[in-house]
Amino acid sequence: MLRLLQIEFEKLRYSKASIVLISTYFILLALIALFAMIKFDIGPIKFHFAELGMFNFPYIWHFNTFVAGLLKFFLLLVIVSMVSNEYSNKTLKQNLIDGLSKKEFILSKFYMVIAFSLVSTLFVFVVSLILGYIYSSYTEPSIVFSDLEYLLAFFIKLVGFFSFGLFLGVLVKRSAFAVATMVVLFFIEFISYAIVSGYNRGTEVADKIYQFAPFKSLWNLIDEPGSRLSAVQAMAQQVGEDISYDYAVHWYEIAIVLGWTAIFIFLSYQLLKKRDL
Repeated sequence: MLRLLQIEFEKLRYSKASIVLISTYFILLALIALFAMIKFDIGPIKFHFAELGMFNFPYIWHFNTFVAGLLKFFLLLVIVSMVSNEYSNKTLKQNLIDGLSKKEFILSKFYMVIAFSLVSTLFVFVVSLILGYIYSSYTEPSIVFSDLEYLLAFFIKLVGFFSFGLFLGVLVKRSAFAVATMVVLFFIEFISYAIVSGYNRGTEVADKIYQFAPFKSLWNLIDEPGSRLSAVQAMAQQVGEDISYDYAVHWYEIAIVLGWTAIFIFLSYQLLKKRDL
């Protein structure tokens, strides 16, 4: 595994575009801290994001992993370009000539997917821990280290999403077309979900069906955290609305995403195995 990772990092070192995208991604993750500094003071409207409880333990794990998950597109571009560059630069054929098997080639890309996901998760963990200890009203270890399942969900979410990108990169061979294909597939799933929801309004038919769809299953891992804030729930109660949901990370949601991850990696290998290079 280490040998395959070393090969991939060596290739990555010479890709300026990938370095820029990776740097941008981690800079944006670090800028989550800016939420804590934003203060609104417009006439009668005065509030400070940090005072809303966004950075309280254990809520911060939910909030930060959700926001960080929205930025994963930057690393997706890196994953897809890593595959497409193998075709455009003829390095794939050279790797195979040098003795790398097709299975090892796919594994090397998948190991990079895991590496990116793991580093991102550790980065979010450190940033959240620092912000939490600065702004949280609760610093007891039992509270600080509760709800860490959101970090696991975040890691699984990245692995699944990047594996999807890896598969499309192998399938399409061109990074721009691969990303465009993912966008098209997203809108197909989103529109079909909206249609099914419309025909079955007031029921959970659409959610039960689409929990097995790629994009919906990824989204389900970490539910939106905004309505979980006590300030938001208090406002909803004042107008007679109940906006409480099940925010927990469920094992079956993780299992579905892991299932898709296995499918994407298997299909990537099968495509490469049967393709004449």
